[in-house]
Amino acid sequence: MNSDDIARYVEQTDSLSKPWILIQWRLQKLKEQKSEMDPEVYVQELARLHQSLMNLGEWWVGREDEVF
Repeated sequence: MNSDDIARYVEQTDSLSKPWILIQWRLQKLKEQKSEMDPEVYVQELARLHQSLMNLGEWWVGREDEVF
């Protein structure tokens, strides 16, 4: 699945309010741009994305049936 597929999924399922899906989209975009990026910039962006994921905390608690 590429970033365009994920974007279409987000639009079709009205998932803009689901940050875990948006992080998956951002990760895919980053992977697609990796070959065009300076390695240090890639690592910085990956670290930024990881921090965004960690900031979500335990977002799934109480929503397990919906998200897994």
